[in-house]
Amino acid sequence: MTLWFVFALMTVAAIFAVLWPLSRGRPAGTDGSEAVVYRDQLAEIDRDMAAGIISAAEAGAAKVEISRRLLAASDQEQHEVPVQSNLKLRRMAATLGLVGLPVVAAGFYLALGSPQLGDFPLAARSRAADANQPLTNLVAQVEAHLEKNPTDGRGWSVLAPVLSRLGRYDDAVRAYRNAITYAGDNADRRADLGEALIGTAGGVVTAEAKAEFERAIAQDADDAKANYFLGLAAEQDGRKADAAAIWQKMLATGPGDAPWRPLVQAALVRVGGVSAPALPDGAVAAAKDMSEADRNTMIRGMVDRLATRLKQNGDDVEGWLRLVRAYLVMGERDKAMSAVADARQAVASNAERLRQLNDGLKNLGLDG
Repeated sequence: MTLWFVFALMTVAAIFAVLWPLSRGRPAGTDGSEAVVYRDQLAEIDRDMAAGIISAAEAGAAKVEISRRLLAASDQEQHEVPVQSNLKLRRMAATLGLVGLPVVAAGFYLALGSPQLGDFPLAARSRAADANQPLTNLVAQVEAHLEKNPTDGRGWSVLAPVLSRLGRYDDAVRAYRNAITYAGDNADRRADLGEALIGTAGGVVTAEAKAEFERAIAQDADDAKANYFLGLAAEQDGRKADAAAIWQKMLATGPGDAPWRPLVQAALVRVGGVSAPALPDGAVAAAKDMSEADRNTMIRGMVDRLATRLKQNGDDVEGWLRLVRAYLVMGERDKAMSAVADARQAVASNAERLRQLNDGLKNLGLDG
């Protein structure tokens, strides 16, 4: 209330400073008439002549000139209509301004402002987040806030991924659990919790983490993070075929520009899966009943057809990357490097495609 009182006094003072002159009448004899000035000058000449400051001749000449100006001024004033100010009207305007301006200002504030907003003390302002502060300081401020407001689900949702990036996985697990409790359960939070649990285990997909990924899949079967880590769990368990099947499905059903595709493709190469060429549905069904030799022969034929197609149309960057991966999986590194050279030559005239190709090759560990 003290602040509002000071603002009110400042407003009243400003209004008085502007309107006070309007509320006063003009004192008599201060109308600024030239005739009055000239009469004063004639009287002053008489005083100077009596004191001996000027001679009678000089006084006479000066009186003649001043008298001439006096006559001219008097004649002009007779033809002018004096402007009369209405003192009562000005005082009414001053009063209206004094009362009306604060009322109008208050009306605008109530309509557009936030009068119900509580005070923000200086101590709290000094602790407000500053973008220039180190991340650890900002995290400490959020943690202090959550100690006082442990049911703030949004706060836990913001804090949890930051703790993961800082490597504080145990704290991140707690934050994700609180986010699920107070902000709601969904696939993203379950998958993030599972990833944090992997962090606490040094990169191992534990049974607890796997359970979280399975809960995420139950809510969203296409959750990319959960599917990837379930594939990683299968790989760590020695079930490379299962891991390959999970990742193959992700590549087959996921968006073509998904940011996780390079990671999944590299993982697929790691477990010996062939991410390219993808088998048609009928071929997949037929491959299940084939022997290992027949299946390899079928894959070899598809790789050869892909290589032939790329020689005819080399603009397909994703096709070149699939071909290189297939050769790597089959252990034919020389053919893979030859395909790399052919691919770079084919897209050399297109800077964007060349960039995409090089990025994909880096994900495969082929920087050169």
